Amino acid sequence: MVEAILDPTGGRRAVAQGAAVLTPNRLKLAGATIGLLENTKKNAAPFLAELGRLLVERHGAAGVVARTKTAFAMPIPEEQLAELARTCDAVITGVGDCGSCSASAVADGIAFERHGIPAAVICSDAFIVTADAMAGMRDATGYHYVVTPHPVAVLGPDEVRKRAEEALDDVVAILTSVAS
Repeated sequence: MVEAILDPTGGRRAVAQGAAVLTPNRLKLAGATIGLLENTKKNAAPFLAELGRLLVERHGAAGVVARTKTAFAMPIPEEQLAELARTCDAVITGVGDCGSCSASAVADGIAFERHGIPAAVICSDAFIVTADAMAGMRDATGYHYVVTPHPVAVLGPDEVRKRAEEALDDVVAILTSVAS
């Protein structure tokens, strides 16, 4: 049996033309509660907090529910998935800034989508091969996520806010639009 080897160093993104959207449940951001699932990686919490602030301020989201994963390289625990699916209209997760956390963030996004919750996953561009491989392994080839320049962990507070601002339009598109 041949085993796949994941390349965590990055490379060209090999994604199908149409992005995989696993739940047709897209939402209007006005009045929505947005879950922020950070993975304990440095700068993930402030990056997601800034996205949450911008969604409330500019798009009328009602508020955010911030949670932290227990392990960045493992899938979200079922209890945490169920809680966020019960209390949130959409979830943003990340930041995938290494190979294992990028793969895990994509796996989590797919899990939320399969529970009917739109999810925007944030991964750095150095690990798109790993993220895409996880999507393929989860039968979601072409799964669409937000790509931000690598690295995120070394950024200062102002740079993190700027990076979140740059990601905002893609996050909004993923949460509100059904890909064709």
